[in-house]
Amino acid sequence: MGFSVLMATSGCSSSYGTPALGWKSSTSLAQLGFIPNGLNAIRTSRKTANFIRACASSSSSSSSSEPLLVRAARRERVSRPPAWMMRQAGRYMAIYRKLAEKHPSFRERSETTDLIVEISLQPWEAFHPDGVIIFSDILTPLPAFGVQFDIEEVRGPVIQSPIRSEEGLRTLHSIDLEKLQFVGNSLKILRKEVGEQAAVLGFVGAPWTIATYIVEGGTTRTYTTIKGMCHTAPHVLKALLSHLTKAITEYIIYQVESGAHCIQIFDSWGGQLPPHMWETWSKPYIDEIVSVVKRKCPQTPLVLYINGNGGLIERMKTTGVDVIGLDWTVDMADGRKRLGSDISIQGNVDPATLFCPLSALTDEINRVVRSAGPKGHILNLGHGVLVGTPEEAVAHFFEVARSFNFDTIENHAAAQASKVTA
Repeated sequence: MGFSVLMATSGCSSSYGTPALGWKSSTSLAQLGFIPNGLNAIRTSRKTANFIRACASSSSSSSSSEPLLVRAARRERVSRPPAWMMRQAGRYMAIYRKLAEKHPSFRERSETTDLIVEISLQPWEAFHPDGVIIFSDILTPLPAFGVQFDIEEVRGPVIQSPIRSEEGLRTLHSIDLEKLQFVGNSLKILRKEVGEQAAVLGFVGAPWTIATYIVEGGTTRTYTTIKGMCHTAPHVLKALLSHLTKAITEYIIYQVESGAHCIQIFDSWGGQLPPHMWETWSKPYIDEIVSVVKRKCPQTPLVLYINGNGGLIERMKTTGVDVIGLDWTVDMADGRKRLGSDISIQGNVDPATLFCPLSALTDEINRVVRSAGPKGHILNLGHGVLVGTPEEAVAHFFEVARSFNFDTIENHAAAQASKVTA
């Protein structure tokens, strides 16, 4: 997303400079500095342009020109729940699979500005969600602070040199945002293409989740190495997490400066920790990120999502984020009761429901929206879109979301109540 007014609209007060500019030991941890404490082919189609004009017209009565999703994240009154989907751009879409045949490398697709923008806009063109999330990966910033990785077809992410010792820490350095200009440039273009008709979403991985890849050397099912380090080399793990915290904080601010309306923090593997360990090994680092970002970018809503978060949601609330993402294993009514009405929530339709008859999908969306309440809810799945999901079901999901009218629902409820008491 690239346009000159970003610094005025991004809601971020920072010392990192304008988006057009770059930012640039012994075995003792102290000495190491890790003390813990061309888009010519991408044009908005006539169909999308007409849709945008229709949206602008229908929302003209709103007192705010900000995207619906941003207003819901701030718990402002909205006419309906905004909706987007985690992994809404990707392999379930035929147009994406066709593009991937021409560009088989995931890193090429996620690290080339034109391709990032094209892929990010595919669901916007097809379904018009209320959030357009940048096509990227939580591991994308790793090389910018000294951690090299590959993505193999079968194994997935592979860290070339896992960090498990003080010696490994010496490979780390401050994040070099010049190496991530493809992210900033893509966000600028997306912001320009989408305007204020949808929220442009950036995202990062939480320090614990990123550390699991760096320590384990890639994807793991057991997390035994990093969990062992909590006891055998806690000073090394704390140093790694502290370094990641600083880098991720700077990366979030960079995304906001580049035009992201909202940032989601994925602590995807935080749910693999017992709650008392999450309090020690994940939460303090998320707390620090949120504190700094809120100070520098006070108008930017932050979402926190953890897969398998049923035992953590009250603890997640105390991080200070604006929105808690619930996975589908948490009953939405129970989640709202446990979190209270003073924070927004996101989710949490089971992704498998999109394989069911459309009438069943409609019923489930209605149940989730009713349970969440008319204020402070962003409709989403409880996890990412599954491979093989019918595109017809995705389109239906967003159509149902757009069909809600909270004013009508509240008026109907009031009328029914008056009949009962009459």
